Amino acid sequence: MKFTAEQIAGILEGEVVGDPNAEVSRLSKIEEGEEGSLTFLANPKYINYIYTTKASVTIVNDSFIPEQEITTTLIKVEDAYASFSKLLQFYNQVKLNKNGIEAQSFMSEGTKYGENLYLGSFSYIGQNVVLGNNVKIYPNSFIGDNVIIGDNVYIFAGAKIYSETIIGNNCTIHSGTIIGADGFGFVPDEEGVYSKVPQIGNVIIEDNVDIGANTTIDRATLGSTIIRKGVKLDNQIQIAHNVEIGKNTVIAAQSGVAGSTKIGENCMIGGQVGIAGHLIIGNNVRLQAQSGVARNIKDDEILQGTPSLGYTDFNKSYVHFKNLPKIVSELDELKKQIINPKNGNNG
Repeated sequence: MKFTAEQIAGILEGEVVGDPNAEVSRLSKIEEGEEGSLTFLANPKYINYIYTTKASVTIVNDSFIPEQEITTTLIKVEDAYASFSKLLQFYNQVKLNKNGIEAQSFMSEGTKYGENLYLGSFSYIGQNVVLGNNVKIYPNSFIGDNVIIGDNVYIFAGAKIYSETIIGNNCTIHSGTIIGADGFGFVPDEEGVYSKVPQIGNVIIEDNVDIGANTTIDRATLGSTIIRKGVKLDNQIQIAHNVEIGKNTVIAAQSGVAGSTKIGENCMIGGQVGIAGHLIIGNNVRLQAQSGVARNIKDDEILQGTPSLGYTDFNKSYVHFKNLPKIVSELDELKKQIINPKNGNNG
C-alpha cells in the first residue's frame, strides 16, 4: 500500500516541501529511515538525523528550518508528533479494513449484521446475535447466543464472547480475551464440599473501550459486570463478577479486581495491582504498581504498597524500611549502653 507525500499532506492538512510525488509504503524511526519509508521529527534531540535519514518523507513542525542540505521530502504541520499519531491511526484503519465472510466460518440463521462485516475463517456466531456496521471479527473467534455488538468494533483472533454480552461502539477486543465466563461463585456445604452458584448475569461494555490480549471479564451472578465508556484495560487483567469500572479509567497489565468492587471514573491503576472484593474505589484515584488494596478509597487518593498506604507516606516510610538493619543495630547498641554503662552503674 503506497501513498505519496501529497496524499499524506492532504490527510494531515500539511504543506509539502520537496517532491510531492515521493512515495512511501512503510513507517520507520528517523534514525533507521530507508527509501520508501515515512518518518517524523518532533524531539529536538533527533534533529541531526534529518540530515542523514534515507526516509523518503519526513513529517516536521512548521517551525523547522533546515540548516543543511536534506534529501528527504518534508511535510510541515503544526504538531509533528500529533500528526504522526493521526497517521498511525489512519494506517491502522486501512490495514484492518477487511470485508466479507470467509470460508469455514459459521453464522447462525437469524443473525443480524450491518454494512462492511468481516468474519474470519473458523469463527462462530451463535443465535440471535446482532452486529453493527463495520464489525471486524478475526479468525477463530467465538460469539455466543444473544450477543449485541455496536458499530466499528474489532474482535481479534481467538477472542471469546459468551452469551448475553453487550458491547458498545468503537471498541477493540484483542486476541485471547474472554468476556462473559462464569464468575467465581461457589458455596461450601457442612462437609466443606463446594457447589457452584449459577452465574446468570451478563457483561456490558460501553463505547470506546479497549481490552488487551488475554484479559478476562466475568459475567455477573445477577445483574451485570459493567465496563463504562472510555475504559482502557491492558493485557492479562482479571475483572471478576459484578465489578463496575467507571469511565476513562485505565488499568495496566496483570492487575486483578475481585467481585462486586466498584471503581470510579478517571482512575489510573498500575501493573500487578490487587483489589479485594466489595470495595468502593473513588474517582481520580492513583494506585501505584503492585499495590494491594483491601479498603475503600476516597476520591483523589494516591496509594502504594501492600497493604496500600498513602503514596507520600509510603515513600517516607520506605526510607526507614531500607535502613531497618542499621536502625536495629543502633537500638541494640543503645540497649547495651543503658544496661551496661561505661561507669559500671547498672542502676
